[in-house]
Amino acid sequence: VQLQASGGGLVQPGGSLRLSCLASASMVSRNAMAWYRQAPGEQREFVALLTASGYTNYAESVKGRFTISRDNAKNMVYLRMDSLKPEDTALYYCQDRTNNLWGQGTLVTVSS
Repeated sequence: VQLQASGGGLVQPGGSLRLSCLASASMVSRNAMAWYRQAPGEQREFVALLTASGYTNYAESVKGRFTISRDNAKNMVYLRMDSLKPEDTALYYCQDRTNNLWGQGTLVTVSS
C-alpha cells in the first residue's frame, strides 16, 4: 500500500465528514503529507499540509473549517471537514508531499 484515501460520501451543506488516508509504513511520521481536491472541470488544488514536525497550512477557502491530522501508529492521515459547502464538492486526494506520491481520490459531494 502506498496511499489509499477513503471516507468520501454525500453530505448536506453545513455537515461534517472525515477523510482518511492509509499510507505505507513510516510514511506519515517521516514525510510531509497533504490533501488536494479537484472539482469537476477544474484543476487540482491544494487543501491542507501537515509536515513531519507538525506544521500545518491550509488553503484560504478551507481555513477554520478543515483540520489535517495524523496517527503515526496507524500510518493514517485524516482530513476533518466541518461546515461543508456545496463548493467543497470534489474528488479529494492525499499526497506524500516529500516523495510526490498520490493516492486515488475519494469523492465528496455536498448537496441538499
